[in-house]
Amino acid sequence: QVQLVESGGGLVQPGGSLRLSCAASGFTFSTYYMSWYRQAPGKERELVAGISNGGSNKDYADFAKGRFTISRDNVKNTVYLQMNNLKPEDTAVYYCYVPLLKSWGQGTQVTVSS
Repeated sequence: QVQLVESGGGLVQPGGSLRLSCAASGFTFSTYYMSWYRQAPGKERELVAGISNGGSNKDYADFAKGRFTISRDNVKNTVYLQMNNLKPEDTAVYYCYVPLLKSWGQGTQVTVSS
């Protein structure tokens, strides 16, 4: 079955960086568009970024442009989210999502605070 396991979250100071990873299994990873979503307390889940199966096309939410970078390794079956210049408003649970399979990971908490 489809498994998505996120890691890399944690507590970071404003201006800091984190790299999230999502290890995928149970499907042919290299053929699927992958995405990252986030959900802050009391808010709806929102798209952060997405990447095409080959990695050549990337989509970003406005708040992520210029600060976040999505990438993937189709040998390791892993999608990444590099987050730089983090702000307190980036505090949320970050989820890996496969749209065509409607499958979510369990999420990883990111907290940006001094």
